Amino acid sequence: MAQFPPEGIKTERVVLRPASSQHTGALLLYRLENRAHLDRWEPLREDTFFTMQAANERMALMEQAMAAGTALHLLIFASERRNVLIGDCHFTNIVRGPFQACHLGYSIDQRYEGRGLMREALGAALGFIFDAYRLHRVMASYRPDNIRSGRLLENLGFEREGLAKAYLKIDGQWADHVLTSLVNPKD
Repeated sequence: MAQFPPEGIKTERVVLRPASSQHTGALLLYRLENRAHLDRWEPLREDTFFTMQAANERMALMEQAMAAGTALHLLIFASERRNVLIGDCHFTNIVRGPFQACHLGYSIDQRYEGRGLMREALGAALGFIFDAYRLHRVMASYRPDNIRSGRLLENLGFEREGLAKAYLKIDGQWADHVLTSLVNPKD
């Protein structure tokens, strides 16, 4: 596995940095400011989820998973405003052996939607995960009513593989999800 660039992964408009305790406050602020925006796409969250203690605990778990090689948690910052967290992307459940795959999850600040920033960030992040982690496959799922997410994944080259009924409990209800994947173009 390659070393993560110390300056982060830079694109024209964003910088991706691995989640670390120095960013806990920024991550909590991001979650608080986007709570209503993200609620309908995520599991139900107790009010305690939006506290500094819970944010510290989540960050520690992210750091442990990255150290173990089972996840890569990236925070997305606007390059022109270095300390403004505008989104995140997570490569989780990294499995080795004959599978060499993981799951992808992501979110973006509602104020930055529709500008192509997530496409730019994920394009760079996918290149890194394929090259540095030498994964063969990245899987992502989205709810059928999340047209934006479906379009984003399609534009990144993800292929639809099917529909999983009652796949994840989102916003308090079991929700169907479209299953997609992207195979490493170098394999």
